[in-house]
Amino acid sequence: MTETTHTQTTPPGAAGRPRSPEFRLAADALRGLRQDLFQDAFAYDPLPRRSDAGWISRRMSGRAREYAAWTRHLLVTIGGVVAMFVAMARADSPVVSLMCGLLALVPVLLTLVRPVGAFWASLAATAATAVTGGADISWPWLPGSFISHLLVLTIVAIRTRPRTAAWMWVFTALFGFFADTGFGWGNYDTDTAPMLFLSALILLIVTVRHTRREAQQEVTAQQTVTAHERSRRTLLEERTTIARELHDVVAHHMSVVAIQAEAAPYRVENPPPELEKAFVTIRENAVAALTELRRVLGVVRAEDYEAPDAPQPMLADLDGLLANVRETGLEVEKAVTGAVRELPQGVELSAYRIVQEALSNTLRHAPGAAARVEIGYVLGGLGLRIVNGPPPAPHLIKPSPGAGHGVTGMRERVSMLNGEMTAGPVDDGGYEVTVFLPVPAAATEGDA
Repeated sequence: MTETTHTQTTPPGAAGRPRSPEFRLAADALRGLRQDLFQDAFAYDPLPRRSDAGWISRRMSGRAREYAAWTRHLLVTIGGVVAMFVAMARADSPVVSLMCGLLALVPVLLTLVRPVGAFWASLAATAATAVTGGADISWPWLPGSFISHLLVLTIVAIRTRPRTAAWMWVFTALFGFFADTGFGWGNYDTDTAPMLFLSALILLIVTVRHTRREAQQEVTAQQTVTAHERSRRTLLEERTTIARELHDVVAHHMSVVAIQAEAAPYRVENPPPELEKAFVTIRENAVAALTELRRVLGVVRAEDYEAPDAPQPMLADLDGLLANVRETGLEVEKAVTGAVRELPQGVELSAYRIVQEALSNTLRHAPGAAARVEIGYVLGGLGLRIVNGPPPAPHLIKPSPGAGHGVTGMRERVSMLNGEMTAGPVDDGGYEVTVFLPVPAAATEGDA
């Protein structure tokens, strides 16, 4: 017989009761204190060079601009040197003067490589200076130590985070209270209150700066995500629009295949059964493909979408488009090169829409400018070039900034047909869109 042993994981009594919110808050505070000021306090953490160009370095060039990246290190060093000279001026003998100066300088310089350790070094240097430097001036911070400790608190707060700054202020207050009550003996002028007031004011300013910078970073990140989602949504909308437009073209071809397959057996006298069966299979496949096409299109079609009554426009309808554009005040001319021929309907529809969108962009972004549409029928496909000049300076209609969605739609159409497209500004201040849509020779001959 097997004996089962039960192990109790939760101890009974007080240890098994849930912790109170106050206990958890205190535990979290102590854990944060250990992480901020004790755990790896003297870890090597050098202050990096400034990567972003400030307003001063942007006005420099060459080697001077490289040196400007060390501006923060130079400012820290200057502050430490000032504290050192103030500390040396208050000492009586040269040896004590030199020692007090170094005790004021070293903690400040230590903030460049070990920021949290510099805080503890500053407290230790303050105590050593107060004992050896003659504390008849003030207690426990002599003037040089006062400046040095303020610099250390400020630099460490900037380099770390607000919680660390709060803990440093608390320990500074405890140090001052302990020094005043335990070793002050009432014979010195204490400067703990001025130290706590000035350090609290400085740390508050640094905390506000940290909070503002974090808020700016969050806003920037949110704007980036929003812009990405907007571009993605626009891309999906453009693809949906293309699918709707091409539905009419594909549906037309599939309907023709189905009708011809149904009528073909009646055009031949006494057709063999195999031929009749083949045409029946062709018609059934064409009807099934057409039904499936309509079903898939219904998935991407918006609820308020209504199928157009008129057929989709082709390159033959381009003159009507240009006439409508000229009525809006845009001067546009058309040039056709090569042997004009009938192309696959998908290519002609995409070419028409690309020209339409390019001219719409001209109306929005360069009102009053002249445009030119060039269409080239070449051996391997169709070439398009839509270019506009810069808008005239005195014009009543202001350009619209836009979001580049029109160019996204054009690129989608070109990509769907395995074409190539370039779009960008030209030297005279205008804009140019160049497109090549490949057309296989077999497709051209079949349409002809």
